[in-house]
Amino acid sequence: MNIKDLMIFQTVANAGSINKAAEQLKYVQSNVTSRIQKLEQDLDTKVFHRHKRGITLTNEGEALLPYVQKIISLTEEMKLIGASSGNPTGKLDIASVETVIKLPLILSAYIEQYKKVDLTLSTGVTAELKEKVLQYYLDGAFVTKSTITNDPELVQLDVFHEKLVLISSNKTNSLDELFELPLLRFSDGCGYRAKLDEWLQDQTITPKKVMELGTLETTLGSVISGLGVAYVPYSAVKKYETKKQIKCYKLPKKYSQITTVFIYRKSDYVTPALQKFIETIETIKEEINDNVGLTHSIK
Repeated sequence: MNIKDLMIFQTVANAGSINKAAEQLKYVQSNVTSRIQKLEQDLDTKVFHRHKRGITLTNEGEALLPYVQKIISLTEEMKLIGASSGNPTGKLDIASVETVIKLPLILSAYIEQYKKVDLTLSTGVTAELKEKVLQYYLDGAFVTKSTITNDPELVQLDVFHEKLVLISSNKTNSLDELFELPLLRFSDGCGYRAKLDEWLQDQTITPKKVMELGTLETTLGSVISGLGVAYVPYSAVKKYETKKQIKCYKLPKKYSQITTVFIYRKSDYVTPALQKFIETIETIKEEINDNVGLTHSIK
C-alpha cells in the first residue's frame, strides 16, 4: 500500500470531489481516479460511492479515514525526527476558537523566529477542534477549557484567562430589557455558549428568541445595531464599550471566568515545530493575561 495513495484518498475525502482533489494535488483527474481504484483493490473494498453529484464515502471509507489521517501524520513526524530542533521545518496545522483576540501575539512571535515552518491556522468551536486534534487533522488547537477538553489523550496547556460579558446596544438599561431581545449565540460546541446556557438555566431565564450566528464580527455588528444580546470575552469588545457603542454586563464569577488552553495529543512524538510553538506560548503568555475592569454588574 503506497503512502501517496493514502494521501490522495484523504484529499478526495476532504474535498468531496475527484476534480477538486486533482486541482489541489496538481494531478490529472484520471491519475487520481486510478490511484483510488488501486487503493480499493489493495483493500478489497469500495471506499467511495460514485454518483452524478460527485462522490461520498462508503461506511468502510468513513471507518478508514481516521487511520489514514494517523498514518499520514506519523509519516510526517518520521521525516522530522532527524531535523534540527533548533531550526524546525515542515508543516504545523493549528486552529483556534474565533474569539482568541490576542492569538496574533503568539503567531507573530513564532512566525518571525521560525520562518521555515509552514504554519496554517483555521477556526472552529471547542468540541469540533478537539475532535480534529484527536483525529490527526490538527497538530494542536486553542480552545475553551471545560469538561469537553478533559480527555486522557490530550495535553492541556493553560494559555490565558478571560472574563465573559453579556453585551447589548446602548439602548438597554436593565436585565429584563436584555432578554426581550434575541439572544445571539455561537455554534453548538462553543464553550462561551455552554457557560451562558448554564447561567440561564440556573436563573430559570428563557430568552424569547435565539439566533445562531457564525462569526464574532457578525455578532458584534448585530449587537451594536440593536438586533440582540451576546455573551463574549471582554477583551474582544472592550474598545466598543470605550466608544460607548455597547454596554457590558458582568455575570457572577462562576459563569464568567474562562481559561483558554492549547491542546495537543499526549501519546505522540512532539515534532520540533510543535515543541517550539509550545515554548513560544510559554514565553509570552504572561503578557497576554492582562486584568480588565467592567462597568456594569449583574448580581
